[in-house]
Amino acid sequence: MKVSKAQAAENREGILDAAARLYRERGLTGVGVADITRDAGLTHGGLYRHFQSKDALVREACARAFDWSIAPLDGHTPNANVEDRIRSYLSPQHRDAPGSGCPAAALAVDAARAGAELSGVFADGIERNIQRFAQLLAESAPASAEAAPAANRARAMEVLATMVGGLVLARATAAGQPELSLEILTTLQDQLVRLVESPLG
Repeated sequence: MKVSKAQAAENREGILDAAARLYRERGLTGVGVADITRDAGLTHGGLYRHFQSKDALVREACARAFDWSIAPLDGHTPNANVEDRIRSYLSPQHRDAPGSGCPAAALAVDAARAGAELSGVFADGIERNIQRFAQLLAESAPASAEAAPAANRARAMEVLATMVGGLVLARATAAGQPELSLEILTTLQDQLVRLVESPLG
């Protein structure tokens, strides 16, 4: 039975959403095509009607995963201040839900090993997050303490890199030493909140 264009588009979106979540949950090598199509409610063969190869799917799914952002484009959603974003990112809830969270913390090592094309997808996603977070820092600063864009960008990199690294460590230690995992999260929350509240020099 022929599938309508609208249904085909919906199926493709379902595959991308499933892949983006499953890759973040299990890593790029921990997910097969059958896992993705089953999760999307489709047959195994249906995937290749939408994507030329598994590598093409991986790239698009990782790009889709970067729709998630610590600082959404509007910058004016509820709880949009910097402290709330830091505490939400470095929380047990985010640590325990990689499938719906930050792709950088979930997939950076896989992306580094996967070659230039996927690295390019990650670089684009990370650049967007740096720009968004730098904008959030600029909007949060008191008018009397406005900083040069380069200083906001440098601080955004510092904060984001610390958050991603902290989340990776918290996930890696959660099962073996839950107290250490929680300590990493809470310590970095407090350190980073103090950092973003300090003037840029």
